[in-house]
Amino acid sequence: MSNKTKLFAAPYCIWGAGFIIIPLIIILIYGFSDTEGHFTFINIYSIFSHVNLKALLLSMLLSVASTFLCLLIAYPLASVLAEYGRDKSPLLALLFILPMWMNSLLRTIAWQNLLEKTGLINAILLFFHLPEMMIINTPWAIILGMVYDFLPFMILPIYNILCKIDIEYKNAARDLGANGWQTFWRITWPMSLPGVLSGITMVFVPSLTTFVISDILGGGKILLIGNVIEQLFTQDNDRNAGAGLSVVMMLFIVISTMITEKYDREGSV
Repeated sequence: MSNKTKLFAAPYCIWGAGFIIIPLIIILIYGFSDTEGHFTFINIYSIFSHVNLKALLLSMLLSVASTFLCLLIAYPLASVLAEYGRDKSPLLALLFILPMWMNSLLRTIAWQNLLEKTGLINAILLFFHLPEMMIINTPWAIILGMVYDFLPFMILPIYNILCKIDIEYKNAARDLGANGWQTFWRITWPMSLPGVLSGITMVFVPSLTTFVISDILGGGKILLIGNVIEQLFTQDNDRNAGAGLSVVMMLFIVISTMITEKYDREGSV
């Protein structure tokens, strides 16, 4: 790296040190110390308490469900954008990215207004004399909020990887007698796997750590691990316990990133 390149990278290094490295060090210090500053693993072991473990397992269950639904919706959509609209697909993809430009809190509050008992959806159902839909303050509402918020993060990597696949691979498979399903399963799916894994990581990690969506759409009645950490910092003023749980969550992020990088190297297009 030349001296000029290093000079251009200096602002990012300063920003990264101030807003990434230093905060992580502070979290690690709090996580592995008690209120008197003595080294301890108690904050880490607190993840195995009944309340925290239950919140973690529920968070993982809802995160897996929302990630699966995002993949189920995003893959066909990304395939259509990449295959049938190559000239207009960037514009079409932009339509799905636009919600990301709006504040996540506002999007979640909008869904709360739609799903609540006196919301727009129930008003329409009542107008047509149909039963009311009561999913607000339930895990289903949280999953819906997660899917809506994080779906673009699944679409983008899959769309990008599908656009890089040479159409001649598919044509060659068809020339050799493969049908549509065989072409997808033996050609398209393996080659798109890096994008799928990237999308899974980008959806699963924020879903696992979110607390705003569960607070608003769950009505504070459903406790996820993100809510536990948020309450430890803001309500209980127990930074050490909150940091300890945050360290545990960082381990999930590191493991997910390592798995994604492994398959990106082995299965890149």
